[in-house]
Amino acid sequence: MQMEPKVNILLVDDKLENLLALEAILEKLGENLVRATSGEEALRCLLHQDFAVILLDVQMPGIDGFETATLIRNRGRSRHTPIIFLTAFSTSDQMLFKGYALGAVDYLLKPIDPNILTSKVTVFVELFKKTEAVKRQAAELVAVNAELRQSEERFRSLSTCSPIGIFETDTEGRCNYTNPRYQAICGLRPAESLVKRWLESVHPSDRDKAIASWSNYISQGRDYSEEFRFQNAHGHIRWVQIRSSPMLSSQGELLGYVGTLEDVTERKQAEEVRAQVIREQTARAEAEAANRMKDEFLAVLSHELRTPLTSMLGWSKILRSKKLDEKATARALEAIERNATSQVQLIEDILDVSRIIRGQLRLNICAVNLVTVTEAALEAVRPLADTKGIQLNTILDTSIGSVFGDSARLQQVVWNLLTNAIKFTPKGGKVEVTLSMVSTQEELTTIKSAQIQVIDTGIGISPEFLPKVFERFRQADSTTTRSHNGLGLGLAIVRHLVELHKGTISAESPGTGQGATFTVRLPLLRENRGSKNKETEGETSLPAGSAPLAGLKVLVVDDETDTRNFLSFMFEEYGAIATAVASVDEALKILEHSKPDVLISDIGMSDQDGYTLIRQLRSLEPEKGGHIPAIALTAYTREEDRLKALSAGFQKHLSKPVDPTELIALVASVLELPQLP
Repeated sequence: MQMEPKVNILLVDDKLENLLALEAILEKLGENLVRATSGEEALRCLLHQDFAVILLDVQMPGIDGFETATLIRNRGRSRHTPIIFLTAFSTSDQMLFKGYALGAVDYLLKPIDPNILTSKVTVFVELFKKTEAVKRQAAELVAVNAELRQSEERFRSLSTCSPIGIFETDTEGRCNYTNPRYQAICGLRPAESLVKRWLESVHPSDRDKAIASWSNYISQGRDYSEEFRFQNAHGHIRWVQIRSSPMLSSQGELLGYVGTLEDVTERKQAEEVRAQVIREQTARAEAEAANRMKDEFLAVLSHELRTPLTSMLGWSKILRSKKLDEKATARALEAIERNATSQVQLIEDILDVSRIIRGQLRLNICAVNLVTVTEAALEAVRPLADTKGIQLNTILDTSIGSVFGDSARLQQVVWNLLTNAIKFTPKGGKVEVTLSMVSTQEELTTIKSAQIQVIDTGIGISPEFLPKVFERFRQADSTTTRSHNGLGLGLAIVRHLVELHKGTISAESPGTGQGATFTVRLPLLRENRGSKNKETEGETSLPAGSAPLAGLKVLVVDDETDTRNFLSFMFEEYGAIATAVASVDEALKILEHSKPDVLISDIGMSDQDGYTLIRQLRSLEPEKGGHIPAIALTAYTREEDRLKALSAGFQKHLSKPVDPTELIALVASVLELPQLP
């Protein structure tokens, strides 16, 4: 702790023994005692020091005490310094009056009582200290006020010249202060800016969002930063970033909020320009990549078509121009047949891709035994494997039940994977095919699926190409020196077919030269999945042989004969009276004479599609069937397809391939039939 400075006390007496006596009495005060043996010396001391009190002897040679006091009072610095006169002589009233007239505060007779002297001096010492403290405080206050005025002026200057709007609000969000830039951004006059909040300047389209976010900020008190469009009275729109923070007292109490508004229109415009440039660059790069892929594909297609044609045309000319022996003729015909088969497969792949792109690849739905499908595909590729000396190993779980789908297309999936594996496996390698049941957990439900895996010991797939392996027209090697033929369409077709069956396909490979594994998973028919807890399954399970739709009339519209027959048979198995037609016109003719309880319609049909049918149906009066419940049954499975079907007038949308129990449960739901046990 800093020691308090000592106070000066001036002792004036021409006799040294008197001075020593005074010092002995006052030294216990701990203050600075200054001696003076004459009036002249006392005046010299007063030139450079201030004193709390002066003890002044009256009778002194030269200048006496009264004269010294007169001179002390004539100096501005010492005019108010307290003087106590000391004298050894009996004083008359006249001397007392003279002393007090000269400004004395007291008059003490010698010998002096130490206690009285000490108490009187102490009073003036304390008074001096308090006076000095008040002077210091006054000086500090003057300095603080000057600094405060300077700070206020600096703040006013900064606030006025600031390129960013500044505002202050109370705890309720009412404005207490705004600067000129804030007023300019909001398009308000100074007085208006304290009445209207910045929220009123936000563009009408953004205002609800701004009010909600600001209200949430006021209630929670965290830092705030948002960007909104502002619109002035002339309709000009600017982007503004608003930031705000709570103002807290030293005790942590919320006083209000301080915030800023910054016009970020130029930054927003620059970001939009940059984003547009990036979009254009991306689109250009994608277009260039697509053009390269197209050119590479066309080059590969030309090669794949011309190569077998060379052999076919060559042998044909030889057969026409020369008489060959039986062995040579058989060799020529085998070459022509083999290359013609290759051409057929290429054309089929191209046609399949074309159907996929147009959304016209159809499935003939039925229950499919995957063991039979896999074995058929294996028999088809076995000659190719034998030619290369590749060992085909199979592990097929024959207890797996059926899946719902198109047997020919599922066989195409397995055949494509097998031929792909054989193509990229060197002579003497191995290809393994497994068929098993796998279970996956989704929330509280266990889903069981059939899993087909094709594992080879071939050239493998590089990590860079692995994510692109199922893309159309993609080939790891499209150079003129590539060692494997094909168009790069097979795996893309496989993926599309698997997804049409609501399945998944994935590819794995440790890397180049380390083989590859392709895994297909297809949902099993519900009766093959094992028992489930109905509460956790979340959907109605219909027991075989029940007739939940007994007596109900169902109109089925689908231009695929096999699908119509399957759906008719299925509905009749569940007790319904099914009528199946192949076109919209036929369906409308049926509706003229009878009103079914529910309509099941395909979307993608030739001539007129399912949207045409539902629009015409919904335009009819209710008594003519305008309100008949309708379910869209389609191979278009995207979310936008579902929303389009529902907005067109269908009550439900179900994607192919169809699970019979799921469709029956959906019909029961649409018709609000009682739930089955």
